[in-house]
Amino acid sequence: MKETSAAFIAKSTIKAADKEHRRKINFNIGKYNAVVPQGKEQFADEHLARERAKNIKWKAIETLDKQLETFESAIMKRGAKVIWAEDTLQAQEAILQICKEKNCRTLVKSKSMVTEEIHLNDFLEKNGIESVETDLGEYIQQLDGEPPYHIVTPAMHKSKEDVARLFAEKLGTDPKATPQQLTLTARKILRDKYIQAEVGVTGGNFIVADIGGIAVTENEGNARLSAAFPKTHIVVVGIEKVIPSLTDLGLFWPLLSTFGTGQKVTVYNTIFTGPRQPNEKDGPEEMYVILLDNGRTNILANEKQRESLYCIRCGACLNACPVYKNIGGHSYGATYSGPIGSVITPHLSGMNEWKHLSYASSLCGNCTEVCAVKINLHELLLENRHESVMEGFSSFGEKMAWKMWRQGMLRRKWMNMASGKMKNWVVNSLVKGWKESRGDMEFPKKSFNEMWKERKENR
Repeated sequence: MKETSAAFIAKSTIKAADKEHRRKINFNIGKYNAVVPQGKEQFADEHLARERAKNIKWKAIETLDKQLETFESAIMKRGAKVIWAEDTLQAQEAILQICKEKNCRTLVKSKSMVTEEIHLNDFLEKNGIESVETDLGEYIQQLDGEPPYHIVTPAMHKSKEDVARLFAEKLGTDPKATPQQLTLTARKILRDKYIQAEVGVTGGNFIVADIGGIAVTENEGNARLSAAFPKTHIVVVGIEKVIPSLTDLGLFWPLLSTFGTGQKVTVYNTIFTGPRQPNEKDGPEEMYVILLDNGRTNILANEKQRESLYCIRCGACLNACPVYKNIGGHSYGATYSGPIGSVITPHLSGMNEWKHLSYASSLCGNCTEVCAVKINLHELLLENRHESVMEGFSSFGEKMAWKMWRQGMLRRKWMNMASGKMKNWVVNSLVKGWKESRGDMEFPKKSFNEMWKERKENR
């Protein structure tokens, strides 16, 4: 626990002082902020649309077992195989077993945060299987040996000059190549990988229960190619991604694209309902769907935190968060960064080790304000703090400090007796860590209460 928290503090301290990093993030998020209002114009009543989406997700999560069984029954009728994975290990083993059966040496995969969650690339490489990211942003990150920086735009922290230098180093391209030239280079390499791959892996933006479909949203077409070229298609998706009906996509697809990238709708929207059918000319010969729990039922069992399962991974809360914009995605040290990551990670990976993320927030409420499905994120961050204390994960020093603070705040005379000098000493010297990244705190010599009393007496 101490190591995870210390790593977070160390990384965030470095990034917060990195002006070049801040310039790149402000530039990219500025572009996002410029287009999102245009995308929102498609909604006659944006707040009503978000409220409707929240209600649909409420229904889906409250009846999650039935929705998933409906999905499983429908997609299996069309020849797909469904695998239920309780944790990372089960998901990894299931994928490895499929790859071994297909004599897989090369695997292509589209952008998927859930495969990052189970560390799929590293796992496959350790087992002698080349796993290739086909989303351009993910491909850039894979070349650089880094995890995604952002849940929607993985290489948001890189400038076009950074990418050009990376391609020159790894692929031998011109260090001054334009973004168009770099894209064509990546396309040429990846097209060969699609043809070579025996297995393709995609995630899923939505599990459509009534038709037994996996809905995938993208802008590059790489998910379609990853699913269509290889003979075997594997979908890895978190169980919370379910929505009840095909008709719900008419609301969720525009919401996801607008709040994710500012588009009215993304370029490619695909629904996979099984492997190639007898009357179809293309598509995979086999399709597997791995439904991943990996701690999600822990959140489902928590009545207050259950709301976080409504998330559609649009990334709007990250773009709005002042903490994320200062410390960046990698500082969190978790698969899911930003406000939503700080809410769910302690429940997915352990409260004791990850509770510090819920304290790394200004509680300004901007994340809640911009959430596409109106999750009360700042309240859930507070709830995490409360749960961590109730579960006994507070240090003795922290408990005593709050006890002393409570006693003082309940007694106005005590607060008045403590002069400005005493308060200055307590905060600047006694409170651990205050001056590490802050200047001295200077309290007034008299409290407001004392000044108010004097004012009344002098009238």
